[in-house]
Amino acid sequence: MKKTILASAIAAATFSGAVMAQESNLPTVYGNIQYVLKHTNVDGAGSAVEHADNGSTLGIKHDHEIAPGITGFFKLELEGIDADDKAASNGIDGLDEAYIGVKGDSFGQVWVGSDDSMYESAIDEIYNFYEVGSDIGGNYETGEGDLIQYLSPSFGGFTVGAAVQVNGDSTTGGKSYPYQLAAMYTVDALELAFAMDSNDGTTEYSGTGADINNENTYGLRASYNLDDLRLTASYETRKDVADVLGLMGVYTMGANQFALSYQLNDNDVSGDKNDTIALQALHNLSDHMYVYVEGYLSNGDNDAQYTLDGSGDEQSIAAVGAVYYF
Repeated sequence: MKKTILASAIAAATFSGAVMAQESNLPTVYGNIQYVLKHTNVDGAGSAVEHADNGSTLGIKHDHEIAPGITGFFKLELEGIDADDKAASNGIDGLDEAYIGVKGDSFGQVWVGSDDSMYESAIDEIYNFYEVGSDIGGNYETGEGDLIQYLSPSFGGFTVGAAVQVNGDSTTGGKSYPYQLAAMYTVDALELAFAMDSNDGTTEYSGTGADINNENTYGLRASYNLDDLRLTASYETRKDVADVLGLMGVYTMGANQFALSYQLNDNDVSGDKNDTIALQALHNLSDHMYVYVEGYLSNGDNDAQYTLDGSGDEQSIAAVGAVYYF
Protein backbone atom coordinates (compact mmCIF):
# COMPACT_ATOMS: atom_id res chain seq x y z
CA MET A 1 0.00 0.00 0.00
CA LYS A 2 1.32 3.40 -0.95
CA LYS A 3 1.92 5.92 1.82
CA THR A 4 -0.60 8.34 0.31
CA ILE A 5 -3.31 5.69 0.43
CA LEU A 6 -2.35 4.73 3.99
CA ALA A 7 -2.39 8.38 5.03
CA SER A 8 -5.81 8.80 3.47
CA ALA A 9 -7.08 5.70 5.28
CA ILE A 10 -5.72 6.98 8.61
CA ALA A 11 -7.23 10.40 8.00
CA ALA A 12 -10.59 8.84 7.12
CA ALA A 13 -10.50 6.66 10.23
CA THR A 14 -9.54 9.65 12.39
CA PHE A 15 -12.30 11.79 10.89
CA SER A 16 -14.84 8.99 11.37
CA GLY A 17 -13.80 8.57 15.00
CA ALA A 18 -14.00 12.31 15.58
CA VAL A 19 -17.50 12.45 14.09
CA MET A 20 -18.64 9.55 16.26
CA ALA A 21 -17.14 11.23 19.32
CA GLN A 22 -18.86 14.49 18.48
CA GLU A 23 -22.18 12.71 17.88
CA SER A 24 -21.90 10.90 21.21
CA ASN A 25 -21.33 14.24 22.90
CA LEU A 26 -24.25 16.06 21.31
CA PRO A 27 -26.68 17.82 23.67
CA THR A 28 -30.06 16.24 24.35
CA VAL A 29 -33.07 18.11 23.00
CA TYR A 30 -36.37 17.39 24.73
CA GLY A 31 -39.80 18.93 25.01
CA ASN A 32 -43.52 18.47 25.44
CA ILE A 33 -46.89 19.81 24.41
CA GLN A 34 -49.58 19.85 27.09
CA TYR A 35 -53.27 20.51 26.49
CA VAL A 36 -56.07 20.70 29.04
CA LEU A 37 -59.82 21.25 28.88
CA LYS A 38 -60.96 22.63 32.24
CA HIS A 39 -64.34 23.45 33.77
CA THR A 40 -64.34 25.66 36.86
CA ASN A 41 -67.37 26.37 39.03
CA VAL A 42 -67.56 28.70 42.03
CA ASP A 43 -70.71 28.27 44.07
CA GLY A 44 -72.86 31.37 43.58
CA ALA A 45 -70.34 32.97 41.22
CA GLY A 46 -70.82 31.20 37.89
CA SER A 47 -68.68 28.79 35.90
CA ALA A 48 -66.14 28.86 33.08
CA VAL A 49 -64.77 26.46 30.47
CA GLU A 50 -61.25 26.86 29.11
CA HIS A 51 -59.07 25.00 26.61
CA ALA A 52 -55.48 25.87 27.41
CA ASP A 53 -51.81 25.14 27.09
CA ASN A 54 -50.95 23.58 30.44
CA GLY A 55 -47.22 24.33 30.43
CA SER A 56 -45.64 23.17 27.15
CA THR A 57 -41.84 23.46 27.17
CA LEU A 58 -38.82 22.96 24.94
CA GLY A 59 -35.41 22.27 26.41
CA ILE A 60 -31.81 21.29 25.83
CA LYS A 61 -29.33 19.72 28.26
CA HIS A 62 -25.79 18.40 28.17
CA ASP A 63 -23.07 17.02 30.39
CA HIS A 64 -19.44 16.07 29.88
CA GLU A 65 -16.50 14.73 31.85
CA ILE A 66 -14.21 17.51 33.06
CA ALA A 67 -11.85 15.09 34.84
CA PRO A 68 -12.16 11.51 36.07
CA GLY A 69 -15.10 11.47 38.47
CA ILE A 70 -16.09 15.10 37.80
CA THR A 71 -18.90 16.04 35.40
CA GLY A 72 -19.98 19.43 34.12
CA PHE A 73 -23.63 19.92 33.15
CA PHE A 74 -26.13 22.50 31.94
CA LYS A 75 -29.85 22.75 31.24
CA LEU A 76 -32.00 25.33 29.46
CA GLU A 77 -35.78 24.91 29.43
CA LEU A 78 -38.11 27.45 27.79
CA GLU A 79 -41.85 27.91 28.14
CA GLY A 80 -44.63 30.34 27.17
CA ILE A 81 -45.40 28.56 23.90
CA ASP A 82 -49.21 28.92 24.20
CA ALA A 83 -49.68 25.87 22.00
CA ASP A 84 -53.48 26.09 22.25
CA ASP A 85 -53.89 29.44 20.52
CA LYS A 86 -51.87 30.55 17.49
CA ALA A 87 -53.38 34.04 17.55
CA ALA A 88 -52.29 34.66 21.12
CA SER A 89 -48.89 32.97 20.94
CA ASN A 90 -45.63 34.85 20.52
CA GLY A 91 -43.64 31.65 20.26
CA ILE A 92 -41.33 30.79 23.12
CA ASP A 93 -41.28 33.84 25.39
CA GLY A 94 -40.60 32.52 28.89
CA LEU A 95 -37.92 30.79 30.95
CA ASP A 96 -38.59 27.77 33.14
CA GLU A 97 -35.12 26.50 34.06
CA ALA A 98 -31.56 27.50 33.18
CA TYR A 99 -28.45 26.48 35.09
CA ILE A 100 -24.90 25.18 34.90
CA GLY A 101 -22.97 23.12 37.43
CA VAL A 102 -20.46 20.44 38.33
CA LYS A 103 -20.96 17.15 40.16
CA GLY A 104 -18.86 14.31 41.46
CA ASP A 105 -19.30 11.19 43.56
CA SER A 106 -16.98 12.52 46.24
CA PHE A 107 -18.39 16.04 46.77
CA GLY A 108 -21.96 16.00 45.43
CA GLN A 109 -23.10 18.73 43.07
CA VAL A 110 -23.09 22.52 42.85
CA TRP A 111 -25.19 24.42 40.33
CA VAL A 112 -26.07 28.05 39.57
CA GLY A 113 -29.09 29.59 37.87
CA SER A 114 -32.86 29.08 37.75
CA ASP A 115 -34.17 25.74 39.02
CA ASP A 116 -36.53 24.22 41.56
CA SER A 117 -35.20 25.37 44.91
CA MET A 118 -33.82 23.05 47.59
CA TYR A 119 -36.88 23.57 49.80
CA GLU A 120 -39.30 22.93 46.94
CA SER A 121 -37.56 19.70 45.92
CA ALA A 122 -37.43 18.39 49.49
CA ILE A 123 -40.89 19.30 50.79
CA ASP A 124 -43.38 20.49 48.18
CA GLU A 125 -44.19 17.12 46.58
CA ILE A 126 -48.00 17.18 46.87
CA TYR A 127 -48.55 20.60 45.31
CA ASN A 128 -46.17 19.83 42.42
CA PHE A 129 -47.61 16.38 41.70
CA TYR A 130 -50.76 17.29 39.80
CA GLU A 131 -51.09 18.44 36.19
CA VAL A 132 -53.56 21.31 36.74
CA GLY A 133 -52.55 21.94 40.34
CA SER A 134 -54.21 22.67 43.66
CA ASP A 135 -54.99 26.20 44.88
CA ILE A 136 -52.96 25.47 48.04
CA GLY A 137 -49.25 25.87 47.37
CA GLY A 138 -46.09 25.86 49.42
CA ASN A 139 -45.72 28.21 52.37
CA TYR A 140 -42.44 29.87 51.29
CA GLU A 141 -41.27 32.85 49.22
CA THR A 142 -37.77 32.24 47.85
CA GLY A 143 -38.22 31.70 44.12
CA GLU A 144 -36.40 29.71 41.45
CA GLY A 145 -34.05 32.38 40.04
CA ASP A 146 -30.57 33.68 40.95
CA LEU A 147 -29.88 30.53 42.98
CA ILE A 148 -26.60 28.94 44.02
CA GLN A 149 -27.37 25.42 45.23
CA TYR A 150 -25.47 22.50 46.71
CA LEU A 151 -26.49 18.87 47.29
CA SER A 152 -24.18 16.47 49.08
CA PRO A 153 -23.51 12.85 48.12
CA SER A 154 -25.44 10.22 50.06
CA PHE A 155 -23.91 9.10 53.36
CA GLY A 156 -25.73 5.87 54.10
CA GLY A 157 -28.98 7.35 52.76
CA PHE A 158 -28.47 10.77 54.40
CA THR A 159 -28.03 13.87 52.21
CA VAL A 160 -27.93 17.59 52.97
CA GLY A 161 -28.53 20.56 50.73
CA ALA A 162 -28.33 24.33 50.78
CA ALA A 163 -29.32 27.20 48.52
CA VAL A 164 -28.85 30.95 48.54
CA GLN A 165 -30.58 33.46 46.27
CA VAL A 166 -28.38 36.39 45.28
CA ASN A 167 -30.58 39.44 44.76
CA GLY A 168 -28.57 42.44 43.65
CA ASP A 169 -29.11 46.19 43.86
CA SER A 170 -31.36 46.14 40.78
CA THR A 171 -33.83 43.77 42.47
CA THR A 172 -37.10 45.32 43.62
CA GLY A 173 -36.53 46.25 47.26
CA GLY A 174 -32.74 46.12 46.99
CA LYS A 175 -30.12 43.56 47.92
CA SER A 176 -31.06 40.41 49.83
CA TYR A 177 -29.71 36.91 50.31
CA PRO A 178 -32.50 34.51 51.29
CA TYR A 179 -31.26 31.00 51.94
CA GLN A 180 -32.59 27.47 52.33
CA LEU A 181 -31.29 24.42 54.19
CA ALA A 182 -32.48 20.84 53.80
CA ALA A 183 -31.75 17.36 55.16
CA MET A 184 -33.08 14.16 53.56
CA TYR A 185 -32.84 10.57 54.74
CA THR A 186 -33.81 7.47 52.77
CA VAL A 187 -33.81 3.96 54.18
CA ASP A 188 -35.45 1.10 52.32
CA ALA A 189 -38.99 2.28 51.45
CA LEU A 190 -39.00 5.29 53.80
CA GLU A 191 -38.11 8.88 52.89
CA LEU A 192 -37.83 11.68 55.45
CA ALA A 193 -37.10 15.34 54.71
CA PHE A 194 -36.75 18.55 56.73
CA ALA A 195 -36.13 21.97 55.21
CA MET A 196 -36.28 25.66 56.03
CA ASP A 197 -36.51 28.85 53.98
CA SER A 198 -35.32 32.12 55.51
CA ASN A 199 -37.71 34.11 53.26
CA ASP A 200 -35.28 37.04 53.52
CA GLY A 201 -36.00 38.30 50.01
CA THR A 202 -38.01 41.41 49.23
CA THR A 203 -40.29 39.89 46.57
CA GLU A 204 -42.87 37.14 46.35
CA TYR A 205 -42.06 33.70 44.90
CA SER A 206 -40.44 34.17 41.45
CA GLY A 207 -42.22 37.51 41.08
CA THR A 208 -41.80 41.25 41.54
CA GLY A 209 -44.56 41.90 44.07
CA ALA A 210 -43.74 42.56 47.72
CA ASP A 211 -43.17 39.54 49.95
CA ILE A 212 -45.45 38.72 52.89
CA ASN A 213 -42.86 38.90 55.65
CA ASN A 214 -39.39 37.58 56.46
CA GLU A 215 -40.38 34.91 58.98
CA ASN A 216 -38.81 31.49 58.39
CA THR A 217 -40.73 28.64 56.82
CA TYR A 218 -40.16 25.16 58.27
CA GLY A 219 -41.30 22.05 56.43
CA LEU A 220 -41.42 18.30 57.07
CA ARG A 221 -42.20 15.50 54.62
CA ALA A 222 -42.44 11.73 55.05
CA SER A 223 -43.03 9.32 52.17
CA TYR A 224 -43.35 5.54 52.16
CA ASN A 225 -43.27 3.26 49.13
CA LEU A 226 -45.28 0.08 49.60
CA ASP A 227 -44.90 -1.88 46.35
CA ASP A 228 -47.18 0.03 43.93
CA LEU A 229 -48.50 2.45 46.56
CA ARG A 230 -46.72 5.66 47.61
CA LEU A 231 -47.95 7.52 50.69
CA THR A 232 -46.83 11.07 51.48
CA ALA A 233 -47.52 13.47 54.35
CA SER A 234 -46.15 17.00 54.68
CA TYR A 235 -46.47 19.90 57.11
CA GLU A 236 -45.29 23.50 56.68
CA THR A 237 -45.45 26.38 59.12
CA ARG A 238 -44.59 30.06 58.91
CA LYS A 239 -45.25 32.55 61.70
CA ASP A 240 -47.90 35.17 60.96
CA VAL A 241 -48.63 33.55 57.58
CA ALA A 242 -50.11 30.04 57.65
CA ASP A 243 -49.79 26.36 58.46
CA VAL A 244 -50.20 23.94 55.54
CA LEU A 245 -50.93 20.22 55.92
CA GLY A 246 -50.94 17.71 53.05
CA LEU A 247 -51.70 13.98 52.69
CA MET A 248 -51.47 12.01 49.43
CA GLY A 249 -51.63 8.46 48.16
CA VAL A 250 -50.54 7.41 44.66
CA TYR A 251 -51.26 3.91 43.34
CA THR A 252 -49.64 2.64 40.14
CA MET A 253 -51.19 -0.28 38.26
CA GLY A 254 -49.39 -1.08 35.02
CA ALA A 255 -49.86 1.84 32.65
CA ASN A 256 -52.35 3.50 35.02
CA GLN A 257 -51.85 5.86 37.95
CA PHE A 258 -54.43 6.92 40.53
CA ALA A 259 -53.93 9.65 43.12
CA LEU A 260 -55.94 11.13 45.98
CA SER A 261 -54.83 13.97 48.24
CA TYR A 262 -56.07 16.35 50.92
CA GLN A 263 -54.57 19.76 51.72
CA LEU A 264 -55.47 22.17 54.51
CA ASN A 265 -54.37 25.80 54.77
CA ASP A 266 -54.80 27.53 58.15
CA ASN A 267 -54.30 31.28 57.71
CA ASP A 268 -52.68 32.96 60.75
CA VAL A 269 -53.72 36.47 59.70
CA SER A 270 -57.42 36.05 58.98
CA GLY A 271 -57.99 32.95 61.09
CA ASP A 272 -59.77 31.36 58.11
CA LYS A 273 -59.16 27.85 56.87
CA ASN A 274 -59.54 26.41 53.40
CA ASP A 275 -59.00 22.89 52.13
CA THR A 276 -58.81 21.03 48.83
CA ILE A 277 -59.43 17.42 47.88
CA ALA A 278 -57.78 16.40 44.59
CA LEU A 279 -58.13 13.25 42.51
CA GLN A 280 -56.28 12.04 39.44
CA ALA A 281 -56.59 9.12 37.04
CA LEU A 282 -53.75 8.95 34.49
CA HIS A 283 -53.12 6.47 31.69
CA ASN A 284 -49.85 6.10 29.78
CA LEU A 285 -50.71 5.47 26.14
CA SER A 286 -47.04 4.88 25.31
CA ASP A 287 -43.54 5.83 26.42
CA HIS A 288 -44.15 9.33 25.03
CA MET A 289 -47.82 10.13 25.62
CA TYR A 290 -50.33 10.07 28.45
CA VAL A 291 -53.88 11.28 29.15
CA TYR A 292 -55.47 12.16 32.47
CA VAL A 293 -58.59 13.24 34.30
CA GLU A 294 -58.38 15.40 37.44
CA GLY A 295 -60.93 16.78 39.87
CA TYR A 296 -60.60 19.36 42.66
CA LEU A 297 -63.09 20.27 45.38
CA SER A 298 -62.16 23.27 47.53
CA ASN A 299 -63.91 24.87 50.49
CA GLY A 300 -63.10 27.98 52.53
CA ASP A 301 -64.36 29.77 55.63
CA ASN A 302 -64.28 33.08 53.78
CA ASP A 303 -67.21 33.87 51.46
CA ALA A 304 -64.73 35.57 49.10
CA GLN A 305 -62.22 32.71 49.07
CA TYR A 306 -62.75 31.90 45.37
CA THR A 307 -63.65 34.30 42.58
CA LEU A 308 -65.07 34.00 39.06
CA ASP A 309 -68.00 36.18 37.99
CA GLY A 310 -68.41 36.91 41.68
CA SER A 311 -67.03 35.22 44.77
CA GLY A 312 -67.91 32.25 46.94
CA ASP A 313 -66.64 29.80 49.53
CA GLU A 314 -66.72 26.64 47.39
CA GLN A 315 -64.93 25.83 44.14
CA SER A 316 -64.89 22.72 41.96
CA ILE A 317 -62.66 22.00 38.96
CA ALA A 318 -62.92 19.14 36.47
CA ALA A 319 -60.13 18.74 33.91
CA VAL A 320 -59.16 16.36 31.14
CA GLY A 321 -55.80 16.62 29.42
CA ALA A 322 -53.16 15.04 27.22
CA VAL A 323 -49.38 15.33 27.13
CA TYR A 324 -46.91 14.29 24.42
CA TYR A 325 -43.25 14.40 25.43
CA PHE A 326 -39.91 13.30 24.00
